[in-house]
Amino acid sequence: MPVIEGDPGAARDRLAAAGVTVTGGNTDHERWRAEHGGATAVAYDDKVVVQGSDPARLTTLLQDGGGRGHVYFDGASRGNPGPAAVGWAIVTSDGVVAEGSERIDDTTNNKAEYAALVRAVEAARDYGLAELDLRGDSQLVVKQVRGEWQVNEPTLREKRVRARELLEGFDRWSLEHVPREINERADELANEAFDDG
Repeated sequence: MPVIEGDPGAARDRLAAAGVTVTGGNTDHERWRAEHGGATAVAYDDKVVVQGSDPARLTTLLQDGGGRGHVYFDGASRGNPGPAAVGWAIVTSDGVVAEGSERIDDTTNNKAEYAALVRAVEAARDYGLAELDLRGDSQLVVKQVRGEWQVNEPTLREKRVRARELLEGFDRWSLEHVPREINERADELANEAFDDG
């Protein structure tokens, strides 16, 4: 159960700025409460206690500076087009702070890769990170988002625009193509989404 020492008023302001709803406390000792993504933060006089299934969602928002994360993403389609899934993992100096996977609508492999990138960047934004180093094993997505390759397919063009809009919200970002072995956890998560679905 993470405990963040410091001014609960400043912590409340950081959560509100990130769009998290903050409510009054449930007892005389609680100054306020906030719930976000499977975690609950409870503020006392000189600290905020975070609990729940995914406390990193709130602890990252509550800490100063936003921090930097390495974000791995992968999308997969069985059939191309066919059933599709995405996986992503966020790693900070604290280790793996978040990961996720989900089935998405039937689509092509390239569209699934874009969906994975967008979902990973949204998750990093939700965690309050300020700087991102993104890694994916789709050379097409990496080179198109970096502007090195043209995007001719209209749906991919829209997905590229969405990814760039999200990335502009960070202080700094980079996007690199890596071999599948380096992207192994995101690949595993995408495949787990198939098995769970």
